[in-house]
Amino acid sequence: MEHLNRQLLQLFANPQFLLPFIIWSIFWKGLALWQSATRRQLLWFIIILIVNTLGFFEIIYISFLHKWDIDNGKLLALIKEKTSVKGS
Repeated sequence: MEHLNRQLLQLFANPQFLLPFIIWSIFWKGLALWQSATRRQLLWFIIILIVNTLGFFEIIYISFLHKWDIDNGKLLALIKEKTSVKGS
C-alpha cells in the first residue's frame, strides 16, 4: 500500500501529468465565468469562481444551469444600489 501511495505522489508531482488537467480546468472555468458575467449572473459567477471541480461543474453550468438566474439579479441590484452615488 505504501508503494502505491508513493507512486501516486510521484505521478501527481509530475508536471507532464498535471498540465493537461490544469489547461482543461482553466479553459472551462474561464468560459463559464465569461458567460455568467455577460449574463450578469453574479451569484453564479461567485459560485463558479470558488468551486473547483476540474471543469465538470462549469460544463454543467454552460449546458444547463445558465438558464436559471438563482437570485433574479437581486444581488447585483443590491450592490449597485449600495455603491451608487446619490444626487444631492
